[in-house]
Amino acid sequence: MLFPFLHQTVFLLTEEDLKNFVNEAHKLGMHVILDLVANHTAWDNEMASKHPDWYEHDWKGNFHPTPWFDWSDIIDLNYENPALRKYMTDMMVYWVKNYGIDGYRADVAGAVPTDFWESARKEMEKVKPVFMLGEWQQRDLHQKAFDATYAWDWHKTAKNVAQGKADATAFHGYYSENESAWPLAAMRMNYVENHDSNSWEGTMNENFGDAQKTIMALQFVAEGIPMIYNGEEACNNKRLEFFEKDAIQWKECGYEAYLKKLIDFKTQNQVLWNGKWGARMVKVENNNPQKIFSFVRMSGKNKVLAVFNLSKEAASFKFTDDLPNGNYKDFDGKDVKIDNSEMTLPAWNYSLYSAH
Repeated sequence: MLFPFLHQTVFLLTEEDLKNFVNEAHKLGMHVILDLVANHTAWDNEMASKHPDWYEHDWKGNFHPTPWFDWSDIIDLNYENPALRKYMTDMMVYWVKNYGIDGYRADVAGAVPTDFWESARKEMEKVKPVFMLGEWQQRDLHQKAFDATYAWDWHKTAKNVAQGKADATAFHGYYSENESAWPLAAMRMNYVENHDSNSWEGTMNENFGDAQKTIMALQFVAEGIPMIYNGEEACNNKRLEFFEKDAIQWKECGYEAYLKKLIDFKTQNQVLWNGKWGARMVKVENNNPQKIFSFVRMSGKNKVLAVFNLSKEAASFKFTDDLPNGNYKDFDGKDVKIDNSEMTLPAWNYSLYSAH
């Protein structure tokens, strides 16, 4: 069965190309998810002429874009129609079953009824376990439908801190809400940039400046699943075209090795693993909280202490409780003893310590 909703986009590759790509990724221990836009289609999608009842209509009886937005190039699908639901579910199962796809990144996931995502996932998992990432920020999506969702508020908080619009305590509010209102199993995706922010808000240099490497480190060691956006490892400093092909200029800039080091650190310390497999962050009190953001994540014999200077000047501080005290190895593997002595971090810098 041919599914034109997704088929033309995917088969810029041949069917054999896609199967080979997925197989090779699996051999490397990687997973492949497809980007799925389930809320809407283009005006000229053949579904619009063959199945006009699968779409929402305005008071004039015409197709319409997503309400209140300026998305004039798309028209919304109608999930009150059982035939559309079946088609979309069958389409999602098709790619999982026939090509080994491991799940989907669901565009504007909250604009599609949650019960559709839940039922579609149930059908896919009759074939194999899948991973679902929702482009939305809503706790209830994690109940049965999605493994991970976008941490939009994390990105906004990080950007405000980097631009001097907020100090380090802004993250206290984010992580308080994260712990109180979100289950540990909910993987909230932290990101320095994504396709929207890069094209419409600015590059990581524009948005984060001197803070970018420190914020990158925070996204790896704090709660949440980190995302490396296309081009970050090549220090892409260009706002990529949103609707047109825009090639990234791949070059060595030191970030690839840096990101690998962060990945290794996260992998080697289970307390930093995602969701229910990791540990909660516990705030470490210090005497300079407007500049110094500090916490531990610990379980059993594994403990990670993370200290970030989220300011544009050097900052001295002391820990004011005994929680972080102990013997560690730092980010470079050197032995370090932590106590309540005064410490100093340069501007936009950090220290990571691990104990096993």
